[in-house]
Amino acid sequence: MEATARGSLCVYLGAAPGVGKTSAMLSAARDCRGRGDAVLAARVETRGRAPVEALLRGLDTLPAGPGGALDVAAVLARAPRTALVDDLASANPSGARHPKRWQDVEELLGAGVDVVTTLDIQHLESLGDIVESITGVRPRETVPDEVVRTAERIELVDLSPQGLRRRLADGRIHPPEGVDAALSDYYRPGNLTALRELALLWTADRADEHLRQYRAEHAISAAWRARERIVVGLTGGPEGATLLRRAARLAAKASGGEILAVHVVRSGGRGARGYQDAALAGGGAPTEETAAQRTLVEDLGGSFHQVVGDDVPSALLDFARGADATQIVLGASRRPAWQYVLGPGVGATVARGGGTDLDVHIVNHEHAGGGRALPVARGARLGRTRVLAGWLTGVGGPLLLTAALTPWQGGPSLATDMLLFLTLTVATALLGGLYPALTCAVGGSLLINYYFTPPTHAFTIAEGQNITALVVFVVVAAAVASVVDLAARRTEQAARLQSEAEILSYLAGSVLRGEHTLGALLERVRETFGMASAALWERHDARGPWTRAGAAGGGPHDRPGDADVEVAVNERLLLTLGGRVLPASDRRVLSAFAAQAAGVLDRQRLADEAARARELAEGNRIRTALLAAVSHDLRTPLAGIKASVTSLRSDDVAWSADDEAELLAGIEDGADRLDHLIGNLLDMSRLQTGTVSPLVAPVDLDEVVPAALAAVPRDRVDLDIPEDLPMISADPGLLERSVANVVENAVKYSPAGRRVLVAASALRDRVELRVADRGPGVPEAARDGIFEPFQRYGDAPRGNGVGLGLAVARGFAESMGGTLTAEETPGGGLTMVLTLRVAGGAADEGGPV
Repeated sequence: MEATARGSLCVYLGAAPGVGKTSAMLSAARDCRGRGDAVLAARVETRGRAPVEALLRGLDTLPAGPGGALDVAAVLARAPRTALVDDLASANPSGARHPKRWQDVEELLGAGVDVVTTLDIQHLESLGDIVESITGVRPRETVPDEVVRTAERIELVDLSPQGLRRRLADGRIHPPEGVDAALSDYYRPGNLTALRELALLWTADRADEHLRQYRAEHAISAAWRARERIVVGLTGGPEGATLLRRAARLAAKASGGEILAVHVVRSGGRGARGYQDAALAGGGAPTEETAAQRTLVEDLGGSFHQVVGDDVPSALLDFARGADATQIVLGASRRPAWQYVLGPGVGATVARGGGTDLDVHIVNHEHAGGGRALPVARGARLGRTRVLAGWLTGVGGPLLLTAALTPWQGGPSLATDMLLFLTLTVATALLGGLYPALTCAVGGSLLINYYFTPPTHAFTIAEGQNITALVVFVVVAAAVASVVDLAARRTEQAARLQSEAEILSYLAGSVLRGEHTLGALLERVRETFGMASAALWERHDARGPWTRAGAAGGGPHDRPGDADVEVAVNERLLLTLGGRVLPASDRRVLSAFAAQAAGVLDRQRLADEAARARELAEGNRIRTALLAAVSHDLRTPLAGIKASVTSLRSDDVAWSADDEAELLAGIEDGADRLDHLIGNLLDMSRLQTGTVSPLVAPVDLDEVVPAALAAVPRDRVDLDIPEDLPMISADPGLLERSVANVVENAVKYSPAGRRVLVAASALRDRVELRVADRGPGVPEAARDGIFEPFQRYGDAPRGNGVGLGLAVARGFAESMGGTLTAEETPGGGLTMVLTLRVAGGAADEGGPV
């Protein structure tokens, strides 16, 4: 039996509610129906909007499930080709098939049904913090980014902030009674502009991912200039800051420009060219300049990358093409002018290799031309070019030197000839290593014997001292060549170990730098080794099938066997790379990356489990406290009511009018306490579930505060509300409840005969309401705790409430964009400070105070 092919997902994405996502989805559905496709409107949120209802008319619709949930079973039974599911981020009611609507959509996709859905940018899980910083409100319902990223098509439904506000003012989004509040809160022009930019940038990044994947699948190496990406080559030297700022100016000229700073680390140490160009490839320990430049890159909005490569120009070009860069910024070489005879340098090589698809900028700086001198062939890995040059020197050098010295047979002495040949042997060892140098030494000794040792032109030696000199020459030449070769190999090993140490140090610090996600680590592995893709695989047992836990790069392989490199973490985890076969010497560092990836995967899962455990623990704590409240605090007023009613109904006692009035007053007082306790419990429940939706409007504080003090004895409160106080942005009902809870709490803890002061004042763009009591006060370390649910400070007697008053007051204040904090009252006591925005002030455009 063949497995059902997964359905395709299409997402209509908008910056904010009301941009027209549902209408765009329904219009496209009507076009599909006109072409004969089977389209089922499985769940469409009309919200009473006439244009949406008109577009829905004529489409095949499905009744909603219990509680308004998507009826997944009914959709699967109808087996449509395409299902319309509005509002992907919605939460399902209790008892539904899945807790979230996006999980319903995942089931439909798995069953082979194509799904078209809608989503606001604020509901993407990764953007929650950004949206909260823009609007001041944390989205309650979110959708994992990976769900949306798997969509075959994402349609951005765009509308200008002015157009969206006009649509809102016309009543096409919210009911008329909520228009003013929405215009002055969520739908502020600044909010809408920021959300629109966020949606455009996220969609552009998604298109960029598709572009990279397409280029990888079709082996396209030429840069496509769809977006300016500027690669900055950093040496770790002081000129790096100049290069980064120049790149930032270039990026600013192109909207959406991106900066990628690259530091190349040699896998086998520094070569000659790296020294000539002032070590574009570091290879050594991280410097203070490197750390400062990393910080500068992040401040400029770019990213820092460290890659391994023996050939610096090739490593830079490979990285630039892999990132689809359009420009490369390099600093002018720091080497002296005379060293240019040894080669064109990194800048010229990159410019020549970049072709027509990469613009290379060589930026002058104050350190240009004043760099370090070229060491005489510091040993490092010997490439083919050096080895070939060494053999040419070792074989041809003695012949050329002999030809040069032959006309001077009567001139230089035999000792001088030997020193010249010894110098040539040392140069050959420095250039090509041991074996070319030995060849040069042996060949040189034979030539000296034949041409310069009497009798000449014969392989015989007349004088014994000349024999000794030739033997010493060969021994010294061989010894020097061996020492030079050994030094080269030791330097190579040290350089490799240095490079590995730097990479491992960077890897160990990645968690501290915030790279704690598996995707970020795999992307770092791919960049470091210059691979096309990286993936982490896992299985539940030693013989089970492999499943991909995470991947990075374009077109990751479908199974571990297709990869070019495999590194086993244990029998259940495997790290694979695709692109090329790595040398065995790189496996040690790769094994460290694999172990780190396994650790990151475990930490992610432990963090998820810990979050679920915290949610369960919090729920258990609240349930336990609620049971305690119900069992004791609610029982106390009930017992009083019960006793008073039983007494009034008793036929054995003849109650006087005063006694009956006292008993009735007790019943009324108990009922009021019950009403207050239950009201706080319900309010706390609303805050815990995130269902508080304030209707913020301009409010006069002197109208709300007196109403909030109705249940408080007038002789316990001093009220000071100036008449010229500006209006504030608040929900009158929530504000009244917050003030009432705060004042009642202050009166409860104030000594008898001491009055509570309720005063207000205006400070720039906000208004502060201060409620000061003369009670025992609260230490600074314990002040935050008094706002927690079911917390009562000190030795407050049972029966005085369940400890929800201040928690509800703070929750309502924050839902209106305000704050509630506690301060010490001068002279003793506690002062509660309720801060709210001035209506129509600057704070309205900037979010909560």
